[in-house]
Amino acid sequence: MAEKLVYGNISSEESIRLEKNYGAHNYHPLPVVLAKGEGAKVWDPEGNEYFDFLSAYSAVNQGHCHPHIIKALTDQAQILTLTSRAFFNNKLGEFEKFITEFFGYEMVLPMNTGAEAVETAMKLSRKWGYVKKGIEEDKGILLFAEGNFHGRTISIVTASTDPDCRKGFGPFTPNIENIPYNDTVALEAFLKEHGKNVAAFIVEPIQGEAGVFVPDENYVKDCYDICKKYNVLFVADEVQTGIARTGRLLASDYSGIKPDIVILGKAVSGGVLPVSAVLSSKEIMLCIKPGEHGSTFGGFPLACSVAKAALEVVRDENLIERADKLGKIFRAEMEKIDSPLIERVRGKGLLNAIIIKPKDGVEAWDICVKLKENGLLAKPTHQHIIRFAPPLVISEEDLMKAVNIISDTILSLS
Repeated sequence: MAEKLVYGNISSEESIRLEKNYGAHNYHPLPVVLAKGEGAKVWDPEGNEYFDFLSAYSAVNQGHCHPHIIKALTDQAQILTLTSRAFFNNKLGEFEKFITEFFGYEMVLPMNTGAEAVETAMKLSRKWGYVKKGIEEDKGILLFAEGNFHGRTISIVTASTDPDCRKGFGPFTPNIENIPYNDTVALEAFLKEHGKNVAAFIVEPIQGEAGVFVPDENYVKDCYDICKKYNVLFVADEVQTGIARTGRLLASDYSGIKPDIVILGKAVSGGVLPVSAVLSSKEIMLCIKPGEHGSTFGGFPLACSVAKAALEVVRDENLIERADKLGKIFRAEMEKIDSPLIERVRGKGLLNAIIIKPKDGVEAWDICVKLKENGLLAKPTHQHIIRFAPPLVISEEDLMKAVNIISDTILSLS
């Protein structure tokens, strides 16, 4: 007899079947179907409850269906949703003022997805290189770090060193180069040789998809200083690490620097709509003229209302301080787990990971499946790493319940 449905009108089994039959097979999800979310918890159609420790890859920092954000969505949705940028609208300028002052920048270029924001930063950097730096036309180089994940477009995967991202998608975009991550010597050497043609160094302050790879303490600051030495833009991809996730508003804040360009996405809207943004100075941003870049939906009224509300939640609920405090508690508790399966614990704020050392056939995927059975959702990255990133609104009490689930699960498999 089929299990009674609590949420929606399609069972977990039927949902999975439909996706497999009618959807492209470009993901390998954990075998769980989500039908409802609130705060740090989600439920499947049958009513089973789980702690969400992925937060839609840090898009849901403010928690699922935050009432302040949902109110902004529903209020605006009844008035005006989309105008395109062929006209002004009464929400965009208000949002642009708010977000630039919130992050301390002069101008913003709003887009929709994180990949679009990265592409925007790439175009903006090259344009600056030609207009301001004087790089010869079509000679501009964009420099990236190995192990990165910035998105899935052809130009962005050109910068990737992950074979799964690249194989079968060439030929790739020219003048995109890589150096090792967490290696300032390599950056200095590359810029010393090619610096006159390098427009920007684009880097994640913490590499999220690489498994929450936290670089050396001075890495970001030293990279910034080297870029200044060679008149190269320092561009921080904070799509996953920004918006309070790491215990700072931006992960770059740990280094005491202000990137020339900041790329934001995911939690800009609290997981309610696709909203992204590129922040920079007037000197850099105004290199792009009307007609040279745009988006039908970028900066649409509904997105502006939602994103402003999402950032207000970060401010008003002190999510930066919460992430910092709870992250320290979480890492300390993970360090206490005495298991040969755990090789290392690392992270900042509530962006954390445990590196799994496979034992007796037990790997990261097996642990995540067992965690799901025990009421907590997480996902492996790079086969041997489990990322833990709950919504920042999680209570300390619920965090400790989740810690116990993780501990008990790992010990049961050890």
